[in-house]
Amino acid sequence: MGRPLVLLSNDDGVHALGLVALRDALLEIADVITVAPEREQSAASHALSLHRPLRFSETSPAVFAVDGTPADCVYVALFAQTRFLPRRPDMVVSGLNNGLNLGSDVHYSGTVAAAREASLRGIRSIAFSADLKADVAAAARLSRRIVTAVLEDSNQSPMLLNVNFPAATSWTVKATRLGTRIYRDGVEIRQDPRGREYLWLGGPPGVTHDSDEDTDTAAFDQGFATVTPISLDPWDGASQSRALAVAHTVNAGAQ
Repeated sequence: MGRPLVLLSNDDGVHALGLVALRDALLEIADVITVAPEREQSAASHALSLHRPLRFSETSPAVFAVDGTPADCVYVALFAQTRFLPRRPDMVVSGLNNGLNLGSDVHYSGTVAAAREASLRGIRSIAFSADLKADVAAAARLSRRIVTAVLEDSNQSPMLLNVNFPAATSWTVKATRLGTRIYRDGVEIRQDPRGREYLWLGGPPGVTHDSDEDTDTAAFDQGFATVTPISLDPWDGASQSRALAVAHTVNAGAQ
C-alpha cells in the first residue's frame, strides 16, 4: 500500500497560515492535495454555489484556489473527475482554522462544513480549529497525530470529528460532546456618510461557555484539546410525537 491521500481545505483561504502549517505537518505522513477558498469564507456554513460558475487556479503544485465556499471546494475536488484528485481520498481534513468552532459554532462554520461535505459522501473527515493564541505549529503537529490515529483505525466507516485547541503549546486530548457557547447577540444600526442606514451583525465582544460535564466547551475551558464526533442525521426523534400531533390536527381539520 502507498501513502494515504488526504484532501485539505479550510474557510480562511488558501494562503492562511493555519492551513499551510497543517499541510506541512500532514505531508510527513500522507500525500496532500489542497483545494481551498481563494479568499476568506468564515461563517459560510454549508453553502454551495449553484447559480454561478466557479473559477480556480493552481497556486503551487497540488495547491488549488477556488473562488467559492469551503463546501464548494470539497465538492468540486471529489466530483471533477481527476482534475484535482487522482483518486478518492482516504480522508478529508479542514483547517487549521484561525479561531474556535465549539458548541453551536459547528452550524455556522465553513471549516466544519468542508469536513461535513466529505462525510456526507462517505469519507472520514476532521475539522481542526485553534484559539487565536494557540501555538499553530504545535497544534498542526498534534493534528497530524490525530489524523494518523483515524487513518490507522480498523473501523473504516465514515466519521466526522470536530477538534479544537485552546491557547497553549501542548495539550491532552479529550473526547467530548457538543456544549453551548453563549454570545452577546445583537445588531447595530448605523448610518453611512450619506445618511442611509446599514446593519452590523454581532453583539459586543465576549462569549461564555456552559460547564456541563463532558462538553467540548467545558473541556476547552479546562485546557484540553477537544475531539467531538458530529452526527450527520438531523432528525429529532424526541420530537416525533409532536410532529405526529401536528399532522393529526391538520388532517382532522381538513375533514
